Amino acid sequence: MTALRPFDIPLVLVAAAITVASTLLAYGTSAGTARVVVEAGDQQWVYTLENAVTVPVTGSLGISTIVIHNGEVHFEKSPCVNQVCVASGTIKRPGQWIACLPNAVFVRIEGSPAEDEPDATSR
Repeated sequence: MTALRPFDIPLVLVAAAITVASTLLAYGTSAGTARVVVEAGDQQWVYTLENAVTVPVTGSLGISTIVIHNGEVHFEKSPCVNQVCVASGTIKRPGQWIACLPNAVFVRIEGSPAEDEPDATSR
């Protein structure tokens, strides 16, 4: 058996701290925590689903207006011709997304579903 060297204990402590921090980052979010991610070009904005906010987002054709209200997200208006994004309705669960492809604006909900909500395996 070899003796401990002077830097062995600090090295073990740093490794343990990294392990704990990694675990907290990976598993530390509570169930039901969801966030809205809005992307246009190389820009990204993040909101909580509980926010009540109107977000103007500049895409390749102009400004799309995204509304987050009462735990739901939808496109209110967009400069695209066919308005499929506006007609697509609302999203409210992690894993759902909506997009205005002509304007290059993408909206998705990330996070964990609440414990009482169905997931993809319960359909």
